[in-house]
Amino acid sequence: MIPYGIAMRLKDKVAIITGVGAGIGAAVAVRFAEEGAKLLLNDIHEANGLRTLEQVRGLGVPAHLVAADIATEEGARSLSERAVAEFGRIDILVNNAADFTQKNVEEATLADWHKVFGVNVFGTALVSKFAIPVMKAQRRGSIVNIASMSGIIAQENFTTYSASKGAEITMTRCMAKDLAPFNVRVNSVCPGCILTSASIREIERLGMTFEQWRDKVAPGHMLNRLGDPVEAANAVLFLASDEASFITAEQLMVDGGYIWQ
Repeated sequence: MIPYGIAMRLKDKVAIITGVGAGIGAAVAVRFAEEGAKLLLNDIHEANGLRTLEQVRGLGVPAHLVAADIATEEGARSLSERAVAEFGRIDILVNNAADFTQKNVEEATLADWHKVFGVNVFGTALVSKFAIPVMKAQRRGSIVNIASMSGIIAQENFTTYSASKGAEITMTRCMAKDLAPFNVRVNSVCPGCILTSASIREIERLGMTFEQWRDKVAPGHMLNRLGDPVEAANAVLFLASDEASFITAEQLMVDGGYIWQ
C-alpha cells in the first residue's frame, strides 16, 4: 500500500470550488492543491479569494479565480466557462459558498429568505446546472455539496438557514439519481460546528466571548470540541476522489457525533 500523502489522489483533475475566501472553502482548496488538482476558485469577495489563490499557487498547481455572484445565472455560468477555457474539462465541483442568515419564521423577512436560498439553494443549483453538461459529456464527474447538520436537526432560531440546508441535502439525492446513468456522483458533506470566520461573526452577534460560545457549543458534540475546517475538507476530498467511486446520494456527517448526542 502506498503511504498516505505519497500518491496524489487528484493529480491533474480539474476542480471548481465555490466560496474559497475562508473557512471550509479555503481548506478544501488547499487540500485539493496538495493532492495535485487544477483549480478554478470562486468567491464573491475578490480580495478574500485572491488570498486563497496565492496560497494554492504556492503549492505549485495551476489555479484561477473568478470573483462572481453564484446566485446569478451569469455568475454561475462563468465558473464552468472559465474552467473549460483554462483546463478543457471539469472533473469535480464543490458547492461550498453559503449564506448564514439564521432567523426564526417570525423574525425572517422575505428578503432574508431570498438571500439565504439565493446562495445556498439557487446558487448550488445554478453552478451545478452549468457544470453538469460537461461532466455528462465526459461520462464522469463528482459533485460535493457542503450542506450542514442544520439541515437534519432542529436548532433554535435557525429556521432560514436550516431550511436551505435541508433543501440542499434533498437536492443532492435527486441530482445523484438523475446523474447516475452518466457516471456522475453527487454527495453532500454535513459539518457540525466548525470554527470559521462565520463562527466569529456569530459570536459577535450573540455578544459572547469566544470561551463562552465554545463552552456552550462544544458539549453538544460527542467529541466535546469544535471542528477544524481541514477536518471537513478531508471528508470533501474523500468524496471527490476515486476512493469514493461507489458512493453517491449520501450525506457524510462531519459533526463530531452531534446529531446522535
